[in-house]
Amino acid sequence: MKITVIGAGNVGATTAQRIVEKQLASNVVLVDVVEGTPQGKALDIFEATPMERADVHVVGTNSYEATAGSDIIVITAGIARKPGMSRDDLMHTNSGIVRSCALASAAVSPNAIIVIVSNPLDVMVYVALKASGFDRRRVVGMAGVLDSARFRSFIALELNVSVEDINAFVLGGHGDSMVPLPRYSTVAGIPITELMNAETIERLVKRTRDGGIEIVNYLKTGSAFFAPSSSAVAMVESIVRNKKRILPCAAYLQGEYGITDTVVGVPVKLGRGGIEEIIQIQLTSGERKALENSANDVKQSIAKLSQ
Repeated sequence: MKITVIGAGNVGATTAQRIVEKQLASNVVLVDVVEGTPQGKALDIFEATPMERADVHVVGTNSYEATAGSDIIVITAGIARKPGMSRDDLMHTNSGIVRSCALASAAVSPNAIIVIVSNPLDVMVYVALKASGFDRRRVVGMAGVLDSARFRSFIALELNVSVEDINAFVLGGHGDSMVPLPRYSTVAGIPITELMNAETIERLVKRTRDGGIEIVNYLKTGSAFFAPSSSAVAMVESIVRNKKRILPCAAYLQGEYGITDTVVGVPVKLGRGGIEEIIQIQLTSGERKALENSANDVKQSIAKLSQ
């Protein structure tokens, strides 16, 4: 198994580190346009492998030659979000970066599965899908996994219970229009709607929506990378080990949930083939409307790319 991580910033380097420590590949390639950065970080990660007892070869590069034949490509490249910057502000710059990454990596790894982490996430999945020419099952975005992890964390804090017992679903776009589903969010199988009142749930939902910017505002000069990298690696692990986990991921829809020709977060089965199934769960009229509104927001953002 060979995995390439494009982008050697905080998210990319931490993603590569977690992949190595979990021994999800025998070869990991870290790519970045900044000369010396991927080489130095890859060497640092490799020098930690004896301590982690991880027999993984790690290299850093500024070109795509060393990435040839990758089974999975994780794209984290792009400018970081700063205070006062919306996800849309990132779009035009990052779309060019992600397009070039997808084109270059797909050319030398035509059978790979692409996992997108770059923001604005849903639009970047669409960009990578079109640029690579891959089947929609082989281009998937990390969004709902991260949003659900944040929601789970906040539920655990509120109820003072173990995060291990909490499951949560957050669908829709990765941003202000995300759609947390309290009905499908449980603690040891008990819906959170039976454990806290509506006002508390709405407060946690709002904090989940603002989860990224809350960290940006604390850091001032950077954005989240520990939780995003963990979320991306959870997806990679499900693919590598063919675990077929049901995870909320950004996928290109062609009629599912009544949504066509756009990317939005929905439950998918992730296995060795990438997206092996898009799970269509029952939604209330309000939840469905919120998902449609979120999809429309993504569509409008995609339309701006040609302007």
